[in-house]
Amino acid sequence: MNVLLIQDVNGLGAMGDEVKVKDGYARNYLIPQKIAMEATPSALRVLERVKKEKARVAAQEKAECERVAEKINGASCTITMEAGEEEKLFGAVTADMIAESLGAEGIEIDKRKIELAEPIKALGVYNVDIKLHTEVKAQARIWVVKK
Repeated sequence: MNVLLIQDVNGLGAMGDEVKVKDGYARNYLIPQKIAMEATPSALRVLERVKKEKARVAAQEKAECERVAEKINGASCTITMEAGEEEKLFGAVTADMIAESLGAEGIEIDKRKIELAEPIKALGVYNVDIKLHTEVKAQARIWVVKK
């Protein structure tokens, strides 16, 4: 039986693919779980409309992320921390602190999108990568200064 996948299925295919599976697998699992639907001409048209809508929404999200990336690339934030001798910090600068600092600049970012290769434990200037989208990355300049 030929079915159209509504969702990605490991080992079978991606959303929108038309795959041939055994009748029992399609009738007893894929179709009742709403993972696939029978491949008919009307189902193909519906799936094409859904794919176009998802592509449009994805393009809008990417454009929004690119706009935010431009703001981030031009931003410079300062974080004040207690430091001891040899410019070593008491503690470390976290992604949460960086997100708060960017928020003070008017750029709201989820702390989970901030990629720290290693903890920041010394005073100085750091470039921090921020992954906004699968295809869009930005780099914020963070100044860590003594309190």
